[in-house]
Amino acid sequence: MTVLRGLAGIAAALLLSVGCTAEPAPPGSPTSGATPPPSSRIGSPSPPSLDDVRIHARRIATLEQPLAMAVRRDDDALYVAEKDGAVRAIRRGIVDPVPVLDLRGQVSLGGEQGLLGLAFAPDGRRLYVNFTDLGGNTHVVEYGMAGDRADEASRRDLLVVQQPYANHNGGNLAFGPDGYLYVGLGDGGSGGDPHGNGQSTSTLLGKMLRIDPRPSGGRPYGIPDDNPFVGRSDVHPEIWALGLRNPWRYSFDRVTGDLWIADVGQQEWEEIDRRDAGSAGGENYGWNILEGSHPFAGDAVPGGGVPPVFEYSHADGGCTVIGGYVYRGRSIPELEGAYLFGDLCLGEIEAIRVAGDHVTDHVGSLGPVVPSLSSFGEDGDGELYAMSLRGGVYRLVPVS
Repeated sequence: MTVLRGLAGIAAALLLSVGCTAEPAPPGSPTSGATPPPSSRIGSPSPPSLDDVRIHARRIATLEQPLAMAVRRDDDALYVAEKDGAVRAIRRGIVDPVPVLDLRGQVSLGGEQGLLGLAFAPDGRRLYVNFTDLGGNTHVVEYGMAGDRADEASRRDLLVVQQPYANHNGGNLAFGPDGYLYVGLGDGGSGGDPHGNGQSTSTLLGKMLRIDPRPSGGRPYGIPDDNPFVGRSDVHPEIWALGLRNPWRYSFDRVTGDLWIADVGQQEWEEIDRRDAGSAGGENYGWNILEGSHPFAGDAVPGGGVPPVFEYSHADGGCTVIGGYVYRGRSIPELEGAYLFGDLCLGEIEAIRVAGDHVTDHVGSLGPVVPSLSSFGEDGDGELYAMSLRGGVYRLVPVS
């Protein structure tokens, strides 16, 4: 099957007619910069049933196809990547008219292409972006920050990956609690992974990479000594995990350090994977042998594999999983420790609770519907946001 399904065709998603119940309230004042919640809050003895939790999505800004969000140390702004190549700052509910970084004209704009991800270094001094160039290839680029703007003269290309097709580019960036940069790459596109990239260790496609983004040994970035495949001549040492189709948003639990990955399925199953903070890496999430936990090009992953912690079929109209975050804010205490996510075609915000490798609670809708849901974001206080390809940036708030 060669239908573009990495993000279900971003341009086509703009035509979806999902009704929006996201609250069109006046712009709010996003908060950030507070100390993360203490670890003593993990595993509340009697968390409320997710079926009893309802929230609103309050619009705080309107941008041009927002796809990713990041925050910066000692800065209360929300930084948002627009698909066409601009990074915008939202400060106290107001969108700065001058872009933080402007790559418009340098970015390809096909359905699943564009400026796809951004992240700040833990000290806030450098901005990293992930985009597809005019030839469709992936670039991960570093910029130094000059005040509240990226210094374009400081541009430094870390990684360039040739893309054989226009879809399944991945594009997310996130710094882990270990201080390293995690780079998620899709399998290179088309349909069904025709080149077997997900399971091949001779390519970076279909992988989660873990790098030290500072120059090292004459290279633009370093390889952490404890990466799982360091020292093997037959495996790229950047690889942290393999068997991914198109990781469309992954995040770290700011309290436990667990890594959550939403991996987009081929045509029947969407999956969410979780990697415990104590893992040494090397996980194989199964694609294209498996789609979720179901046979696709085979029925068993060589050397074993890591099954999804949650999966769902397209039977109810879903098409593309949109990964989110474990809620660690304070404004909606009923959601403490729950992982929030959604689906591009449904627009509903879902939540699950997990104990070990098992889902103990799941709700298919917390209330709001965000049409053409494209991504989630987290501010410095652990409060969560949802974004729509139709332009809306929404803060998730309790029902008043």
